[in-house]
Amino acid sequence: MSLSKIATLLLSSVSLVAGHGYVASIEVDGTTYGGYLVDTYYFESDPPELIAWSTNATDDGYVSPSDYESVNIICHKGSSPGALSAPVAPGGWVQMTWNTWPTDHHGPVITYLANCHGSCADVDKATLEFFKIDAGGLIDDTDVPGTWATDELIEDGYSRNITIPSDIAPGYYVLRHEIIALHSAENLNGAQNYPQCINLEVTGSETATPSGTLGEALYKETDPGIYVDIWNTLSTYTIPGPSLYTAGSAATATSATTAAATTTSAATTAVATTAAAVTSTAAELEASTQTRVTTSESSAPTPASDDTSQLNQGDADPLDGNSAPATTTTTVVATPAASSESSPSSGVLSGACSQEDYWYCNGGTAFQRCVNGEWDASQSVAAGTVCTAGISETLTISAASTRRDSLRRHLARPKRH
Repeated sequence: MSLSKIATLLLSSVSLVAGHGYVASIEVDGTTYGGYLVDTYYFESDPPELIAWSTNATDDGYVSPSDYESVNIICHKGSSPGALSAPVAPGGWVQMTWNTWPTDHHGPVITYLANCHGSCADVDKATLEFFKIDAGGLIDDTDVPGTWATDELIEDGYSRNITIPSDIAPGYYVLRHEIIALHSAENLNGAQNYPQCINLEVTGSETATPSGTLGEALYKETDPGIYVDIWNTLSTYTIPGPSLYTAGSAATATSATTAAATTTSAATTAVATTAAAVTSTAAELEASTQTRVTTSESSAPTPASDDTSQLNQGDADPLDGNSAPATTTTTVVATPAASSESSPSSGVLSGACSQEDYWYCNGGTAFQRCVNGEWDASQSVAAGTVCTAGISETLTISAASTRRDSLRRHLARPKRH
């Protein structure tokens, strides 16, 4: 066992005393609302009416992967809808503030929306279909166990800001906000989910109605972002759950990583869905066969486009043509397969597909995935990268012409969401 793992196990005993935490305060478009204070309100005969959902998890405990197919995973154990809803405009913002969070409980922070199709005060939670609107995962893995979205949440006063997509149709929605702690996730059933829910009323006159996923189908205990050892250097990390929805996109695909990892043997496979990652030193640029990855998704607008090749999403680093370029190529083992759907030569695919989770690279410049029996929205590969054309079980993306000094500057700059 590593020294860092031993140290964290010792710190965990302190964390158990301090408690894991819950959302104590919510700010919606500048108005502050109280969270469900489970250590207080659960024991009161007449607790206040809130936008927050109640729960009977008085121990500040978690939902384990063995409970992923139960209603407990939706809005926590014994949860019931809040009586009120907070109005928010499309493109507005929500700040979720936790009362505390243990420093050793590293992992992703994820937020979803689900349309109640009527009042959320009496909605059947088992019928809610969630689409992901914000997520942060692994930010930097230079030092094990790395820097995670939970570390940023702690640094930001136990808070995370979430932007409501600007095209969402008006109506009543449940916002599901969640931390997944991965400090014991190297063991099957070792991840810890801490879901928290609130009710929103989206105003305006927009028209988007993204498709979603039932809460009991969001995760599997063997998902690569759930069953993962953060105590070893990670070459890639996949944020669990469906793909991120942004205004104008489709929200049906499997969760995406923001970079690809090279393989060290022909038996190892890796998925790259946005850009090829770069290595962190000049020596690695010359000879390394493994890249570092950071994963962070957000629906908030950023200066850079979603498909730029970068270490942290939203950080643009234009390269000029000076000096000799270095070349980094992502190599993965792909399993081509025939398809009964549209031919790759026909351009963007749409409609039904039969090869679940297979990828389609359209002419080397864009990609899609077969999810829930349908092709998801087409996404462009990053500038300076190409994917291997055709339909296959694993997507292959290659990057070239990366200037060394620009990479050093890029890797040296810390970035925040």
